Amino acid sequence: MQDGTDTETVSGWARWPSWRPTSMSLLKSTEAKLLACIQNELWARFVTLPTQDRIWTLTVTNRHQPKVQKPVSKTPLVMIHGFGGGVGLWIRNLDPLSRSRPIIAFDLLGFGRSSRPRFPKDASLAEEKFVTSIEQVSHLILADPWGFPEKPQPVADGTDDRRPKLPRWLKVTFSIVSLFNPLAVIRAAGPWGPGLVNRFRPDFKRKFEDLFDDDTITQYIYHCNAQNPSGEVGFKAMSESLGWAQRPMLQRVHLLPPALPVTLLYGARSWMDSSTGHRVAQLRPHSYSHTVVIEGASHHIYADQPEEFNRVVREICDSVD
Repeated sequence: MQDGTDTETVSGWARWPSWRPTSMSLLKSTEAKLLACIQNELWARFVTLPTQDRIWTLTVTNRHQPKVQKPVSKTPLVMIHGFGGGVGLWIRNLDPLSRSRPIIAFDLLGFGRSSRPRFPKDASLAEEKFVTSIEQVSHLILADPWGFPEKPQPVADGTDDRRPKLPRWLKVTFSIVSLFNPLAVIRAAGPWGPGLVNRFRPDFKRKFEDLFDDDTITQYIYHCNAQNPSGEVGFKAMSESLGWAQRPMLQRVHLLPPALPVTLLYGARSWMDSSTGHRVAQLRPHSYSHTVVIEGASHHIYADQPEEFNRVVREICDSVD
């Protein structure tokens, strides 16, 4: 790979329709407000893949690390956001986690400021396109991961169903997925799109209210997802109704390299089922697979309980070195 320059081209999608209040330039300026919170050394640039797609990448290193004659090289921690997110949502984690090792965070292909290529509509091909930009892994940490369990069979009337219930906003989102691209409503809403994000995701504003007393966070989420749909097309290709994976990972997790350690983090209040982590351990009996449940956290552990999330991740990283 080679480093790209910080230049962006404006596609036809970015200019249509004109009443949609977004652009890559607005995404860039909103992201800059978030990244201004980072106190350590920050290097932001595009990294060009062999396909010529570009990945928007941050590297954060400890500004106060003492200079020694022969610095010890520590394994970098690579942080990859979830659906509809971007590097800006890691602002509670980048500084604390970069105290002892380099942190690399990037916008997934098709999301944020990374290239937005056309994604295949086949689930396996869409998966392959997503992971093209992910190379070497020493320890896999999955934070409240989607796509592992199989879609459950309908529960008979009168049966006690104790499975985690999906929140209302998620049910609405996934009902839209079956008809359109997942976030098409944000783009179709035009000038009402930012207000729609504020209405359906007020929780994000609360998670960062001590850092921002305005709509910076929800504006960032809006601009990330009001651009040309690309990554969400790939997500739709990989998903079934109500957000189940077409190719559940539990059917394939045993194919991971036996020597690869895996830690699954779950929020105690998440709609994700933490028992999936124990199932992963059963399917990898001769490999390290560990589950950690973080109290007081919902799906977005890194923002709900950032101190505990950072502590757990630091311990895992220290075990690698």
